[in-house]
Amino acid sequence: MNPVNPKKLQNSKWTAVEPANFEKHFLVVEVQHDLAGLPSQCVLEAVYSGRETRLAWRDLANSDRWQIGWQ
Repeated sequence: MNPVNPKKLQNSKWTAVEPANFEKHFLVVEVQHDLAGLPSQCVLEAVYSGRETRLAWRDLANSDRWQIGWQ
């Protein structure tokens, strides 16, 4: 499990463990919050292609899919 701090999520860097379409390195460009002000989703942008992907911010804690930083 990766330690993910929702307060430091914006502009954090992540590496996909199993890259697809040459998209290995990602940057969190947006964090979306629910009505209570808690983070619910984040938008990851692939550095190589610029494609954006939305996922639940807690999915980044899965170390089988994501690594912290650019490896």
